[in-house]
Amino acid sequence: MSGQLAELNLEELREVVAKVLDIEAEELTDDADFVDDLEVDSLMALEVVVVLEKKYGVKIPESELKEFTCLSRAYELLQAKVQAR
Repeated sequence: MSGQLAELNLEELREVVAKVLDIEAEELTDDADFVDDLEVDSLMALEVVVVLEKKYGVKIPESELKEFTCLSRAYELLQAKVQAR
């Protein structure tokens, strides 16, 4: 595992996603739905995915994007990818 790649941490993930979405980290609760609660559109979602892929050194296939519904779910999916890299 490369030392350059960030380790996955829920609070850090919250900060990263909040920054991309241009919202306060406090607004990004673990189970706030990205689309329904935070009004994330497909372009914003893609931007989040690109940032996460670069930061954590993982690839998120387009087929899995629909599973990234909230922060806790994104964390679970990323955790599995980070452990598998």
